[in-house]
Amino acid sequence: MALPFFFSDEIVTGTKHFVLNEDTSKHIVQVLRMQKGEELTLTDGVGNLYHASVADDNRKRCAVDIRSEVHVARPAVSVSIAISLLKNASRFEWFLEKATELGVTEIIPLICERTEKQHARMDRMQGILVSAMLQSQQSWLPALREPVRFNSLLEKNFDGMKLIAHCEEDTAKNQLAEVLAEGKGSKIILIGPEGDFTGKEIKLALDHAFIPVALGNTRLRTETAGIAAATLMCQV
Repeated sequence: MALPFFFSDEIVTGTKHFVLNEDTSKHIVQVLRMQKGEELTLTDGVGNLYHASVADDNRKRCAVDIRSEVHVARPAVSVSIAISLLKNASRFEWFLEKATELGVTEIIPLICERTEKQHARMDRMQGILVSAMLQSQQSWLPALREPVRFNSLLEKNFDGMKLIAHCEEDTAKNQLAEVLAEGKGSKIILIGPEGDFTGKEIKLALDHAFIPVALGNTRLRTETAGIAAATLMCQV
């Protein structure tokens, strides 16, 4: 049976004794009712896993002894999804959770011409990623970038396959699965807002060497499109 899994971005490699923050301490001691000597796993979200045991079951300052540590290598292939913010925050948060569970390595909130919501609660979004990482027992936390405007993102350098999923009928495009079969390296995909990218945005992306792709034969909501893309890209 897997050990209880927790996150701390304050733990340092080589540490032998560590005091957890109050929220994590409360979860360990009050919720899970763990006692001295019981074992758990910690991760710092950047590949380090710590096998530990409870040394002091204080509900505000639970201390653990680190028994061993291992480093899990960063995924060799990065999967980046740049996806439009949504007016309905809960739908975007659902995407964040599932994309993390699937193994996406970078998430970029995108502001497009038809994006209705221009701001995001980054602290809340980061918390969702942490929870999803722990739920799926991974040791790497996806990189969550600050929201960026569509045009600005296109100007950034990206070493890998560049894709844009859209619904326009007058642009020749293949299914994402077919395009992914042609390359095994890192990749980024752009997912538009409700109402899709504008024709101007699509043209601009193509001018920047983005490859147009389809995500199936039906029209998908933004968050569903993001998950469909994440599922295919993380399997390659």
